[in-house]
Amino acid sequence: MNRTPVLVLAGGKGSRLAPLTCHRAKPSVPFAGRYRIIDFVLSNVVNSGYRRVFVLTQFMASSLIRHISRNWHLTGIQEFIEIVPAQMRMGPSWYKGTADAVLQNLNLIHEARSRDVAIFSGDHIYKFAMDQMEVAHVESGADLTIAAWPVPIADSHHFGVMVVDETGRLIGFQEKPQQQDARPMPGDPTRVLASMGNYFFRRDALIDVLTADAEDPDSAHDFGKNVIPRMLRGGAHIQVYDFGSNRVPGEREGTVPYWRDVGTIESYFAANMEVRSSLPAVNVYNRQWRIRTAQRDYPPARLVRHSDAHALVSAVDSLICEGAIVSSSMLERVMLGYDTFVHAGCHLEDSVMLSGCDIGEGARLRRVLFDKNCVIEPGTEIGWDTEADRERFPFVSESGIVVLPKGTVVPRSGPIRLAFDMAELMRRDPDTKQIMAEFEGRYDVTDRSRHSHQSSGPRYEG
Repeated sequence: MNRTPVLVLAGGKGSRLAPLTCHRAKPSVPFAGRYRIIDFVLSNVVNSGYRRVFVLTQFMASSLIRHISRNWHLTGIQEFIEIVPAQMRMGPSWYKGTADAVLQNLNLIHEARSRDVAIFSGDHIYKFAMDQMEVAHVESGADLTIAAWPVPIADSHHFGVMVVDETGRLIGFQEKPQQQDARPMPGDPTRVLASMGNYFFRRDALIDVLTADAEDPDSAHDFGKNVIPRMLRGGAHIQVYDFGSNRVPGEREGTVPYWRDVGTIESYFAANMEVRSSLPAVNVYNRQWRIRTAQRDYPPARLVRHSDAHALVSAVDSLICEGAIVSSSMLERVMLGYDTFVHAGCHLEDSVMLSGCDIGEGARLRRVLFDKNCVIEPGTEIGWDTEADRERFPFVSESGIVVLPKGTVVPRSGPIRLAFDMAELMRRDPDTKQIMAEFEGRYDVTDRSRHSHQSSGPRYEG
């Protein structure tokens, strides 16, 4: 059992994923039908042999805490996954940045008494044999090792961009530079070497730099903006770990390591589409590297012919999760969450539906992203007329993906009905309140008998 403590940074708000993050932290957002984003990093941690895990939370942490406390348990002596909410240990303020989040929990690092400390991101989708990175970190003698992955230079403004020498040692760092300023990789002007936000620190070096950073009144107390540049200026030995060299046990030969930053609606939607593709980039069927999550008491998925007068179910390149019922409908490239009912005569394509949804008879849906517990009334069409969709739905991405907040009811025509609790949240949330103000009078709100937490999935009554 590896004694190195792992701090998982899971406090992010995920502003660019609104309205999915108006009521939950980004790591708690459902993914691939039955998982949550946090499940991927926790599976990496456990599969890599680490058993002393601290999950640092802050924004909208209730559903995240509930998910971890109910579903993630380690049973050995001194083995734990411990949730650590923001506690204001260093004064009357919440976490000011990623480095400040760790600083405010230095007591955990002091108590661990280990040589090294792992700090990993809790809001990306990736498979990572972390122990291989720690071996490289220890063998190099580095004060800090940073995991890196090439990304298109056009995306450089989303990442910390690193410059390395021939030995892999960091010699330059740019925090989210514009494309024209970004330093491309040697021999490849189209890509940059991006920090994945995953680190192994030598414990004493981490304590020293966090203490110094805390005393700087001009610091944003962020690893990328402040801590790494400070260490670089101070002559610290910073090594870059090539994520491309990481080999996850059980993956087929030649598999490209998987990492996706699902920080926007477009990237989140695309990552879900990758999982359900005929040759998925991320393998969730690897028995040696299971992606663990909640174990739900739902029956098997059911594909049923509604009657002799109806067509058979057709499902192409789609994933259908447990508890779902699909009746005489056509699904093309669909991620269908658990406990969802697709009634007869529907045509769904290129879409992601989270759990507990009800799709009414004869609905035609294309390029939609539904949060949990949505209801689509019979005959509704979405995704076939982008301009009409933008007039009717508050949340439509740049490429035309219609996003329905949790618990939304969509009639065949006329104003949509937002769940009363979600409407209240979105009117106040800084990431959605402007859109809600612009759409005032163009949507209705359900009465208090319909809360967004109520599943609309399959029911047999009477």
